[in-house]
Amino acid sequence: MSKSLLSVQEARIRAKKRIPQMMFDFVDGASGDESLCGLNSRALDEIRLMPRVLVDVAERNLSCRILGQETGLPFGIAPMGMCSLSWPGADRYMAREAAARRFPLCVSTASSATLEQIIEDAEGHAWFQLYADQSGDFVDELIERAKVSGYEVLILTVDVPIPSVRTRDLRNGFTFPMQWGPRQIWDFATHPLWSLATVANSFAAGMPRPMNYVTSSFGTKFVRNASRGRANWSFLEMLRDRWLGKLVVKGVQCPQDALQIKAMGADAIYVSNHGGRQLNAAPTTIESLVAIRKAVGSTMPLIFDGGIRSGEHVIKALASGANFAMLGRGAMYGIGAAGASGLSDILDVISSEASSVMGLIGHKSVTEISAANLAATHHNNLSKGLDDA
Repeated sequence: MSKSLLSVQEARIRAKKRIPQMMFDFVDGASGDESLCGLNSRALDEIRLMPRVLVDVAERNLSCRILGQETGLPFGIAPMGMCSLSWPGADRYMAREAAARRFPLCVSTASSATLEQIIEDAEGHAWFQLYADQSGDFVDELIERAKVSGYEVLILTVDVPIPSVRTRDLRNGFTFPMQWGPRQIWDFATHPLWSLATVANSFAAGMPRPMNYVTSSFGTKFVRNASRGRANWSFLEMLRDRWLGKLVVKGVQCPQDALQIKAMGADAIYVSNHGGRQLNAAPTTIESLVAIRKAVGSTMPLIFDGGIRSGEHVIKALASGANFAMLGRGAMYGIGAAGASGLSDILDVISSEASSVMGLIGHKSVTEISAANLAATHHNNLSKGLDDA
């Protein structure tokens, strides 16, 4: 059966037509002039891989191991809040794919389904992402809920101490809870498929809401632009003492920060610039990945996101020092374009391309991918960095 979507870019174009502009811009937008978002992908495009020949790569395997867990793919899905704004049921679509393909789905504090529901749908293939929210009681409750629900990996996101300025959201009047005006009503009326699907879903599950807040026993309200400045070094120390499972720190770009996080006992560092949604002037994530790998050495697990739009990008991230990659907007574009089937198409496309590229650089397994697969300039730069570490 032929696929409906053959690339992430195709999914993005279709999603832009299919869902309200306000919702598309929430997914697609970034901070400042949004230049970093595009630079993330272009920096990956510029990396060159060295083809190899006369190697039997007829049978290839994309499975790998990260944080003690076996996965069917070398990538998962990054934590993203309020995914049901792209299409009703988005979180549960992703969870079912995580179960079927055996990859980790990172569940946001602001997810549109409860953390308990998502790990059940994902059949355990889920990690929980924590913000140091404005309410300490709420944070404590989330940690306990994650523990009781069977989460083995906790991700602390640290790059949102204060909200960034996102011009598209301001222009669209995007707020939560939503404020209804002529602009919003027209936007929804001119995108009837999304609007009717959302209304139909609301009879069963209600309008899209951040369900971990809704189900909190403390009645904590979700405040989209709230400060998460409580995530400081003392908070990380407390969390490391309290969380007995694997602990990941997300949103790290500075090598000095990475070294301190490693020294404090984190199990992995998640290199990310929040998809260009925080500091627009930050380095691209792939630049930060190379610098952090040089700083922490070869054994510290590094997870990567930022600009991945293809399987080729996944392989380039692994060759540049990542142990695992995460998709963000690509998954949302697929869902916005065609719901559950669109997500499945995008995962198929990225998996197929990753397998093909891996074979073309001479490997049957992702565990074999290294800096040696980079063309001369990139290889020399990365190798020198590791030698100096």
